[in-house]
Amino acid sequence: MRRWALPLLLVPLPAIVTAGPADPCTAFPWEVRHERTLFATTPRPLAAGSAQAGAPPLSAERLYQLQLTAQAQVAFAMPPGKHHPPADGYGGLATMTLEKPGLYRVSLDQPAWVDVVANGILIAARDFQGRAGCNAPHKIVEFMLPAGIALTLQLSAAASPAVKIAVSRAPGQDR
Repeated sequence: MRRWALPLLLVPLPAIVTAGPADPCTAFPWEVRHERTLFATTPRPLAAGSAQAGAPPLSAERLYQLQLTAQAQVAFAMPPGKHHPPADGYGGLATMTLEKPGLYRVSLDQPAWVDVVANGILIAARDFQGRAGCNAPHKIVEFMLPAGIALTLQLSAAASPAVKIAVSRAPGQDR
């Protein structure tokens, strides 16, 4: 062996690193650790209401598995804000009353349209994020919500008859 080749053999070669597929759930530009933690818990199963009168109550900071109904059978409190929802989608209603006003996030494990109704008026979403390939959560919608008022959460245009959902205060808000 040549004298100059021996030192080259003694220099360690960098390890070849093969990165697995990137976790799509880490691609949210928002801070979503709290939502990810909620989605790692065991969901409480509930049947979503097909009318406001039968809508189950939800609590903030808890994960639920809502069983939805064929969207055509849901009597929404207000027409869903999504224009031209698919006729064969799933939907349902839930209610909640918050103790503190502020910025809240409604997180879902799949694509679906989320509306919040208060006193017969749709509350406009402040912002939303979604990540293809992620279901822990898949979509997060932010709303500025009042306290002490009965709120109706409307889900529509869901592709699946069951959806995981959590409502949580946005970062920077007292939990």
